[in-house]
Formats: sequence, C-alpha cells, structure tokens
Amino acid sequence: MQNTLLYLSASHLDAATYQVTYQLKIFTTAIFTVLILKRQLLITQWLSLVSLIGGIILVQLAQDKAPTKVANGVEQNHLVGFLAALGACILSGFAGVYFEKILKGSDISVWMRNIQLSLLSIPIALISCFVQNSTEILEKGFFFGYDGFVIYLVILQATGGLLVALVVKYADNILKGFATSLAIIISCVASIYLFNFHLTLKFSGGASLVIFAIFLYGYQPKKKYSLPTEHKV
Repeated sequence: MQNTLLYLSASHLDAATYQVTYQLKIFTTAIFTVLILKRQLLITQWLSLVSLIGGIILVQLAQDKAPTKVANGVEQNHLVGFLAALGACILSGFAGVYFEKILKGSDISVWMRNIQLSLLSIPIALISCFVQNSTEILEKGFFFGYDGFVIYLVILQATGGLLVALVVKYADNILKGFATSLAIIISCVASIYLFNFHLTLKFSGGASLVIFAIFLYGYQPKKKYSLPTEHKV
C-alpha cells in the first residue's frame, strides 16, 4: 500500500517536491516510536520535527495548486500528490517502528522477515495492477511495456534498498543525514534541468529547513564524563 501511494504521489508531484515532502516520514516515525516503543525524544529531536513540518509547509506553499499537465498528457494535482505522500509517510513510520519491534522480539533474521513481507506484498501489488490496468493486462499480457528503462528502474529500486540496509548497518545518523540531504539537492538540480523546475525562495527555504531538521534529528549530544561521587575531590 505504501509503494502504491508513493507511485501516486510521484505521478502528481515534481521530483524535488516529492523528495522533500517524503521526509515527513521522519515525523511519523518519531511519533510511532513514542507511542509503540515508549521511547522518549530529546529536545533537539522535537525541535527538528518542528523545523521539518515548517519546511514541508513552505515547500507546499511554493507549489501551484492548480492542476497541470505534464509532457505525456497526465494531469498533475498537487493536493492528491501531497495526500498520497502523507499517507505513505504514515504507513512508512508505522511499518518501520513495528518492524523493529518484531525483529527485537524474535530470533528470525531480517532477511527472512524481508522475504515474508515481500510475499505478502505480491497479492496487494497484483490487485493494484488489475484495478488500474486490467484491460491492457488481459489484452497484451502482464509483461507488456517492460522495456529497458523499466528493467533499469527495477534494478535501481532493488539496489537502492540494499544500499539503505548497508547505510543503516555500517553508517551512523550523521552520514545517513548527509546522504538524505544530498539526495534532496540532487533531485532539485536534476528537476531544474530535466523538468524545467522553477526554484523559488519559498521552496529553497523549505528545503533548507528540512535538511536542517534531518541533521538535527540525528544529532546526539555527547555526554560529559564525570567521576563517581566517591572519587570526586
């Protein structure tokens, strides 16, 4: 369901706005962490969530709310794209926190859990395909349209998932923040050259707030070491 909403959001938002808006998953993950795992957030993390929401609001205000048509004739509705991204962020936050809860409560490996989740996602994806493109699938076959670009996207998505796992395993929150921030910047630059995206002051300010929130949320203040009471002078 999350992937379906992400595709819907990507089809109604430009790449830069989509990339920034999807960072709202940090907020939903934090909320579900407090509710499900009963963890307490630091003051800096709460401040980062406020900055995140403010940045996303600025990015949304920078968009033209009137429906627009892209090169292939598809009409884009920014409200639909935002609501789809919001739904995906809620599902992402809940799924991530609940997945962590399940992993820490059992001896089953993360790879086996991934296989189980993938198998469960297949029927949902098939239902979505037949609901939206049943006529084309029945007439031309399921793999109609699988050209080189589609295969490239499949490989890109799979490789990206493995890279995220490596980042989580071997890198810290600061490096992860750098990677996410760099992805936002690359999306903005690419959108300017590929899709004639117009960079406005509101969007720049909102994107900057989101990048700042990513770094602030991952920042962990170092605790000062103090001697035990009996050794203090």
